[in-house]
Amino acid sequence: MLGGLLTAPSNSPHLRKSGSKQVFSEFGELENGAEEGFLSPIEANDLKGVTTPVSTTAIMPSPILLWRFKVLLFFVWGFICCKIGWDSVMRMSVDLRDLFLYEAFLYYNPLLLVTMTVWLWGINLWFFSQSNVNYAKIFDLDQNHLSHREIWKCAKWMTIVVPSSMTAYLYLYSHGEVSLAASQPVLLYCAIAMILIFPFDIFYLSSRFYLLRTLWRIVLPLQAISFSDFFLADILTSMAKVFSDLERSVCRMVHRQVATIAWFEADSVCGSHSIAIPIVLVLPYLFRFFQCLRQYKDTGEKTTVLNALKYSTAVPVIFLSALKYHVFPDRWTNFYRPLWLLSSFLNSLYSFYWDVTRDWDLSGFTRIFKFSKPHLFSHMLYGRKWVYFWVIGSNLVLRCTWTYKLSAHLRHNYLTVFAIAALEIFRRFQWIFFRVENEWNKMNSKSNIQFSMNDIPNEEEKKLLASSEHNV
Repeated sequence: MLGGLLTAPSNSPHLRKSGSKQVFSEFGELENGAEEGFLSPIEANDLKGVTTPVSTTAIMPSPILLWRFKVLLFFVWGFICCKIGWDSVMRMSVDLRDLFLYEAFLYYNPLLLVTMTVWLWGINLWFFSQSNVNYAKIFDLDQNHLSHREIWKCAKWMTIVVPSSMTAYLYLYSHGEVSLAASQPVLLYCAIAMILIFPFDIFYLSSRFYLLRTLWRIVLPLQAISFSDFFLADILTSMAKVFSDLERSVCRMVHRQVATIAWFEADSVCGSHSIAIPIVLVLPYLFRFFQCLRQYKDTGEKTTVLNALKYSTAVPVIFLSALKYHVFPDRWTNFYRPLWLLSSFLNSLYSFYWDVTRDWDLSGFTRIFKFSKPHLFSHMLYGRKWVYFWVIGSNLVLRCTWTYKLSAHLRHNYLTVFAIAALEIFRRFQWIFFRVENEWNKMNSKSNIQFSMNDIPNEEEKKLLASSEHNV
């Protein structure tokens, strides 16, 4: 009986982790040593020649170690990309270096900004989950919606693929492989478009189609506007520069001007003076403008008209700036430039006022100084007033600098414009916290009002209650 029918005790704290099963004796009962949690010396000697299976969990490294290893690989990969890219740029002549960087940056900076947006959106969702904000209910999402972990996974792959393609473009162009270099952004754009419209159940099919369906509803607001419709449309207004650069990049790909400098000429099809630039810049604001008109048609609320007026103030900023390339310099300096400055000032102040008083419901700044109403983020931030000072102050500054990005005649310094575009996305990232909080508070207040109304008895119930009390 002791010749190998017994195994190590099942209740051993060391062997339970390996998933070993209980082994019974030939009589069908557990031995005393296994029941008591230890083996006798004789049983231990008999088990010396027995090999027990080792679970894979016992030899797997810890999650923290795997995470550190991934971070190390990420930094090594980033260093390699930076080193190859820098060496490739230094190989070129000084005269062509700036033009080459400007062109390469034009193809990839929209995707870099989109990647940044996805990372920040994952942070938004993580914060909502930590503060018990039911964002799935707010945006009317199904059970298959992406969590913050899945959003970060998408952002991680975008962070790897986009700079890798950019590094390959720089390396191939600097080493004379112009045709191969020109294929890099084309392949990347085509791959992204294919992933978005891929009809099979991979790459988060339901979430991709939800995004495409919402974009279609934004472009053609022929139905009642939901919260997710105008919420995404507001985000698109902060990414107007992204769409403008995407249009210019696709235009060069269609006209086979990738990896050339002919496009930099003002009279070229996809040049910096193209009329398509202000048109694409103004489209997100027009989409939001027509959404507000649709809301006024459905609800009759006058505030939606005032909101539409806010988005209409961005139109003069964009087109007055574009006129610099189509009028005489004296005419621009004496007439159009003052109008552009005035329209920029009005748009910035109007948008700032609407953010604070309407979107965030901070009218009178009562929540900043008194915290008279308990709010979720006020509780999460422990009532720290400096957070609200920072959010309001930074929103005002970034609203004013936003006109720099919308102005076509100020786009010659592409690094500055990229930095301002990234700051605008960060401003929208801050805006999302308080906008979603405000919507969640409104939904809770409506549900509480409905619940209290249901508790109020009607006239018949009051009469029955009075009669029962009289009978008693």
